[in-house]
Amino acid sequence: MAKILIVEDTPANMRLLIVILEKAGHRLLLAPVASEGILIAQQEQPDLILMDVQLPGMNGLEATRLLKADPVTQGIPVIAITAFAMSGDKEYFINAGCDGYLAKPIRYKELLAAVENALKK
Repeated sequence: MAKILIVEDTPANMRLLIVILEKAGHRLLLAPVASEGILIAQQEQPDLILMDVQLPGMNGLEATRLLKADPVTQGIPVIAITAFAMSGDKEYFINAGCDGYLAKPIRYKELLAAVENALKK
C-alpha cells in the first residue's frame, strides 16, 4: 500500500489515524511537529501527507507552503486536517497548497475515501 506521513501533535488524534491507516495496510511515518514533518517528507518521499493545521510553532499551512515550494516534495499530495472546518475553508486550504482537507473529528470512512482519492491523483 502507500507510504503516508502523518504530521499531528495531539496523541489521541495520532493514535486514531495510526489505527485506521495501518488496518487499511498503509506504511506510516510520524511527526509531532511541522519542521520534523518537512524533514521526513524530504528524506522519505511519502506518497501522501496528512497535515494537522493547528501545530505548535510552524502551523500546517506554513509547512504545506514550504513543501509545495520545494522541488523535492512539491508533487506529494497534502491533506489538511482541521478542527475548524467552516464553509469557505475548502478554497482557503486549496489556495494554501493543500490537495484536500478533512474535518475533525476524524471519521473512518471519510478518512479512507480522502486517502484513496488523493493517492489516485
